[in-house]
Amino acid sequence: MARRLRCIGTNSGNSGCPTLYEDLDSGEVLVQGDAVTDPDDVAQLRNVTAGESFVIVPRVLLADFAPKEAERVPVMISFEDFESMFETCEHSAWRLESRSRYASDEETETYRRFVRGEDSGWDLDDPWCVVRREQTALGKRFERVRVVDSPPTAGQRYLLDNARRNTAVGEDIRNLWRADAARLQLPEDDFWLFDSRVIARLHFDDEDQLTGVELITDPVEISRACQVRDAAWHHAVPHERFAEQMPSGE
Repeated sequence: MARRLRCIGTNSGNSGCPTLYEDLDSGEVLVQGDAVTDPDDVAQLRNVTAGESFVIVPRVLLADFAPKEAERVPVMISFEDFESMFETCEHSAWRLESRSRYASDEETETYRRFVRGEDSGWDLDDPWCVVRREQTALGKRFERVRVVDSPPTAGQRYLLDNARRNTAVGEDIRNLWRADAARLQLPEDDFWLFDSRVIARLHFDDEDQLTGVELITDPVEISRACQVRDAAWHHAVPHERFAEQMPSGE
């Protein structure tokens, strides 16, 4: 069925191009402009799939006529697509870990060894460590701020031990007491921020199991996440020094 299109606006006079159109049913926007066909230009574009094409329009056309507001439907991605983001990001991946418990950790042998008071037995040659080492060798930064309760939960003490593994393969781990996080008005969200331009928000159920990953590109939310990162990173304490602050017996 053909789309029902409405002309939003044009700054082309009577020549017919460039112009913006709105799909009256889906709300999608169609852009009419001069096609980009030069191979050298096309070679600079990223993630081009079969059937995609590109057009050039004046910036003023978008400023004058592009919709300024939109109803955003959550975009959920697969766990496979989420994992690939750690290899496709260009320069940085930053995490806020805000939860008191991660059920998936408790399913591991390293966790069971830790709670028995044994050495966790981190394997620095497992696939996760190999990939992280490869990516940090490319110059990418992987950083986390972990929020910790007082007293820390068993899972949080386990993650403090886990920081030894992560830093050995190139990550930078810092910790922040929950009271300080509240004072800084940090959100309770648990998320990754990639290249300061896209958020992967992690969703958990009541049993603390990861249930899905939401992809967010809203510029307002991205700006807020960057502010959260800067505040948390400034006040958080490197994991080695934070371990020294832990009350004895915890």
